[in-house]
Amino acid sequence: MKTVVFQGDSITDVGRSRDNDSMPGCGYPTVVRAVEGSRRPGEFRFLNRGISGNRIVDVYARIRRDILNLEPDYLSILIGVNDVWHDFENNGVDAVKFEKIYCMLIEELLEKRPQMKIIIMEPFVLHGSATNGCYDDFFRPEVELRAAAAKRVAEKYGLPFLPLQKMFDEVYPLQKEGYWLADGVHPTVEGHGLIAEKWIGLFESIC
Repeated sequence: MKTVVFQGDSITDVGRSRDNDSMPGCGYPTVVRAVEGSRRPGEFRFLNRGISGNRIVDVYARIRRDILNLEPDYLSILIGVNDVWHDFENNGVDAVKFEKIYCMLIEELLEKRPQMKIIIMEPFVLHGSATNGCYDDFFRPEVELRAAAAKRVAEKYGLPFLPLQKMFDEVYPLQKEGYWLADGVHPTVEGHGLIAEKWIGLFESIC
């Protein structure tokens, strides 16, 4: 059985149990597990290690406990929005440092587990109750900087990159604000469904 680890912030966490891996939360990792686990029973073990509030520096700090010690065959990383959001508390991670730490993370992972396949997911944002106050002059441009950095990291190390911003931009006008991302940051059930569908398409092309 191969191990798949989901890593990230609250968008990945979504209420997962810290004590029971059979309770992986209410987000896209659970949808992925449901679909892949039913299509190919017994082939994969899915572990959610997202932690709400995490930035790239926090994921890097957990590299042994929540990635390497789990000996994953596949690793999926979605990180970046808190590196922007936490600037309101003067605790964000600027785009240059974000990319630098991301590279450090990937280099160490590939050094320790060179056969592991890593999926880098694009951070995203929409208009919503948490972002409307400074969407155009802060949230959107800053998240786009982290998204561009994540894509460069994927390209630098030859890793699969999963774009998500364009997908959300395209569906945003189809429903009322908050339908896909409840507050402009956190996906609804429907938003998680879109992410999972895209993720599964990429995963099945590399596994």
